[in-house]
Amino acid sequence: MKGRALSSLIALAVIGVVLASAGTAQPAERFRVGIVIGSAGVKYPIGGLMRDGLERAVRELGVEGTVLTSGAREGSLPTFLSLARKRYDLVIGFESEFRAIDEAAQRFPKVRFVLVSIPHEALPHRPRNVSAVVFAEQEVGYLAGYLAALMEKRRPGKDVISSVGGFKYASVDRFVAGYQAGAKKASPGVTLLNAYANEFLDQAKCRRAALAQIAKGSGVVFPVAGDCGFGALEAAKEKGVFGIGVDIDQSSLGPHILTSALKRFDVAVFEAIKEAKSGRFEGGRTKVLRLRDSALGLGKISPKVPPALVARVERIKRQIVSGKIKNIPTTVR
Repeated sequence: MKGRALSSLIALAVIGVVLASAGTAQPAERFRVGIVIGSAGVKYPIGGLMRDGLERAVRELGVEGTVLTSGAREGSLPTFLSLARKRYDLVIGFESEFRAIDEAAQRFPKVRFVLVSIPHEALPHRPRNVSAVVFAEQEVGYLAGYLAALMEKRRPGKDVISSVGGFKYASVDRFVAGYQAGAKKASPGVTLLNAYANEFLDQAKCRRAALAQIAKGSGVVFPVAGDCGFGALEAAKEKGVFGIGVDIDQSSLGPHILTSALKRFDVAVFEAIKEAKSGRFEGGRTKVLRLRDSALGLGKISPKVPPALVARVERIKRQIVSGKIKNIPTTVR
């Protein structure tokens, strides 16, 4: 890669020194993994979580890792092509880069790629050298909704909880559908409100949606909307109701955070590297990570939640992991 395309690449981390026991020779070649983080991943903690997964693989699996971020102007395709030309053993990208991965995989059919958080069938050309990893967000959404409804039942008046999606995307709806199903399990009579801000960045739009829901009685607001969701959580704080974080633990935002629905991108990256390094890379498929894989879970639960309710949520989690609770909805009607 030459010129402006090369200058747009910023090395966030080049990690991967393999430690050897005394008297043991270093291997001639190490398994090399490259991660590409687009401009969206840099702005949101997803990029950091993916880097954490790679750093774990460096420590535990002895791989060599490189994390690159691409410039917004040139896009991420030149970055993927650069790693492919250097014959990295595995190249990983986030869902927002799916078109770039699709193109790079076609140009370099012998290079293995992993796409995180979007299914393989979403790729325009469905290259056989791409393996996709997605999450069963409905499972952790179910736990969040169950807890939300339990806490809402403790408030006087009508039971109402709500969610604010960024866009009506499949991954967003899996969170929301699970949230609604879990709430109905805990409180069949609860009223469920849902809105789409049609935005992942502008916090004002999610704030307006959340305020409208709170005005209708919502006592818990669950935004699934990236940066936009911070506006909804701020509205919850302002109006004295609970908010639920998403993807990462957002309890640091304040005591109004009931819990967070975690999506462990670090686990997804580590497991993908582990499979590929052990010779179990399987292209052309979509792997689903679930609660039982420790790839999803609830973050810190508010101390305002009575221990008895925390125990009830834990029982529900065990029932999901064991398969007793299954067929959790994935679509929002």
